[in-house]
Amino acid sequence: MDYITAVWLALVQGITEFLPISSQAHLVLAGQWLGDVYQGLAFDVVLHAGSLVAVIVYFRHEIATMLKDWFGTWRGKGATKDSKLGWWVIIGTTPAGVLGLLLKDMAEGLFRAEVVMGLALIVFGLLLGLADWKGRGDRDEYSLSLRDVLIIGFAQALALIPGTSRSGITMTAALFLGLSRDAAARFSFLLSIPIIAAASLLLTVDLVRDGTDIPWDTLLVGFVVATISTYACIHYFLAFIRRIGMQPFVIYRLILGGLLLWFFI
Repeated sequence: MDYITAVWLALVQGITEFLPISSQAHLVLAGQWLGDVYQGLAFDVVLHAGSLVAVIVYFRHEIATMLKDWFGTWRGKGATKDSKLGWWVIIGTTPAGVLGLLLKDMAEGLFRAEVVMGLALIVFGLLLGLADWKGRGDRDEYSLSLRDVLIIGFAQALALIPGTSRSGITMTAALFLGLSRDAAARFSFLLSIPIIAAASLLLTVDLVRDGTDIPWDTLLVGFVVATISTYACIHYFLAFIRRIGMQPFVIYRLILGGLLLWFFI
């Protein structure tokens, strides 16, 4: 893989990872558009690592407070809203983690069909539009209950279907539960941290097991571009949805899903 291809794929990852438009579908399409390029396990690990670093750096203050209070509860300091949020992130991650391991082979096989991606983009895009229009309220992420977190957690498991969008489906569930756009996005981003970390770890294990040669120069370029573009995307996305909302992303999903179905049916 040359540097230009690495930059393009890293940009696609960074820009789409946290937008509700499916990074997986875009990476598959980008690889085909660039000449049926397969980025390989090593590059996949690096792209995920870049996105993980970006979201951790962006929410570093919130994460630090959550971790401090969460560990404080184990030392008998009592629960706080931040320690509770830490528990919600752990619990909300569990359904997707368990189902991801059980359905890994199916997700990598049958679910990768372009027609499935197109349908998922459209169906879950319409749900996102409905949630943003009808469901959203003014609750913040600290008001979540155990029931709310389990609903969002099981919704996140649907992201095993390419085209669904992990961030999109979790924001959709959160909006239907009455969270504000900003709170839905923030909780979705925090919920992504364990998932991306676990995915990166599993990919790293596969990479070590394969024992393939690693092109460190290309990987470094991809990591830097993915980190910077992901950080910028998070920042501008939060500002965008506060003013405009989710509907432009819904329209984009409908157009992209329709094009996929047009070309592959």
